[in-house]
Amino acid sequence: MSRTLWTPAHLERLRPDPATTAPPVDLEDVARVLPDDDVWDPWPVLDPDGRIATVDGGEVWMALSAPARGHPDGRHDVARLRLLLRHGPAWTDCGHVFPDGASPGSREWSGSAVRRADGSVSVFYTAAGRRGEPRRTFLQRVMEATGRLAPAGEGVRFEPAGVHREIVRPTAGYLPADELRGGPGRIRAFRDPGWFADPADGRPYLLIAASVAGARRFDGAVGIAARRGRGWTVLPPLLVADGIHHELERPHVVAHRGRYHLFFSAHASTFHPPGRAPTGLYGFVAPTVLGPYEPLNDSGLVIANPPEQPHQAYAWVVLPDLRAVSFLDDRTSGDAAGWRPADATEARARFDGTVAPALRLALDGARSEIVGVEALVASSGSPA
Repeated sequence: MSRTLWTPAHLERLRPDPATTAPPVDLEDVARVLPDDDVWDPWPVLDPDGRIATVDGGEVWMALSAPARGHPDGRHDVARLRLLLRHGPAWTDCGHVFPDGASPGSREWSGSAVRRADGSVSVFYTAAGRRGEPRRTFLQRVMEATGRLAPAGEGVRFEPAGVHREIVRPTAGYLPADELRGGPGRIRAFRDPGWFADPADGRPYLLIAASVAGARRFDGAVGIAARRGRGWTVLPPLLVADGIHHELERPHVVAHRGRYHLFFSAHASTFHPPGRAPTGLYGFVAPTVLGPYEPLNDSGLVIANPPEQPHQAYAWVVLPDLRAVSFLDDRTSGDAAGWRPADATEARARFDGTVAPALRLALDGARSEIVGVEALVASSGSPA
């Protein structure tokens, strides 16, 4: 396999382009998925063929959630995985995926999930911190929890079938994500496991947001682990941000027309220097899942938030049908490299915390284009 570098030279090719710029979202047309809880980083449970898993005709989704109060940045300190059932634009809240105390972490961060042909489900997620820790830490562990999906009234439940296991650890040149102090954009990464089965041979992989050793702090990378036998083998990183970015979040691969498309999300504020490129979805393409990769659209940019709303959405995941799903984040306008105000009341007023309209992509070789928008949540004037 071949490591790909994402370099300043790539970003110098970045130009504003309607093909890679998301349209502004009219908030009058979007309601909250959960009225009293923030929802972010959504992902569907996938069947092995890439279709979204269904139960009683509804699509099964997961997301991170937290009570909608206080400063929005505080949601990461109490995040839990939420189970949701989607019928068109209407969402049913099915509660937390795991019972209280099931995860070995003090909170749960992003991941992915797959339902196999025998009905068993693997939930891959990040356990952050340690259960019961008196002061939160930023240890990150890649976990697997197994079980099954079952109808539960008008919704669905996850029926566990075993303990939560740490399945991948940072070896092969990755830095440990074990810091005691930190915050968004200021910690090393070993998280966000994204499941992918290679259609060429059926072998499963996990894509991982990672950090690698380097001379500079901006050492974000996309890691990968391959399933071999009963376990996972950590492989060298697929992609390294060569001194230009700190976090390549929620990495995942989509196979399309015989090529492999690697996607991840990046904040403007964690580029070097801040604001060097917009908050958005970035992508690379390769002939095999292990590379070598070249940037889409010359620079890697696939979706940028609109200039008038530079923090509009984040944490995109591209589905096999090429819809890019994200969440509505912050309505702060102005400096694209800026971030939420420190005042909790002001920050809360600007934070949306719900699923964003999906953007449909078209892929052609090393080019991509936004070609449509699809509402995933009922409008504020419609029943949810």
